[in-house]
Amino acid sequence: MDEISVERAPDTTKLDKLGVKSWPTWECEVSEFPWNYDARETCYLLEGEVIVTPDGGTPVTIKAGDLVAFPAGMSCRWNVLKAVHKHYQFD
Repeated sequence: MDEISVERAPDTTKLDKLGVKSWPTWECEVSEFPWNYDARETCYLLEGEVIVTPDGGTPVTIKAGDLVAFPAGMSCRWNVLKAVHKHYQFD
């Protein structure tokens, strides 16, 4: 299975090319919950900090300014340390 891909502080040219600002947004307060990805998700964190732990995998810390890709078929646990506001897109 593919792993979570994190790109720290991508440049604005890349974000513009992807059309990130036109993607829908999602917000979540500090919490912890299981999550399953039916499709590949790409997201860009505007605010917040999260530790995402794939089932049987290594925890990945994601922070504001990160461009992240979650593989389809992944089950994981989200631990939201600081309230999240993100743009997202399913491929």
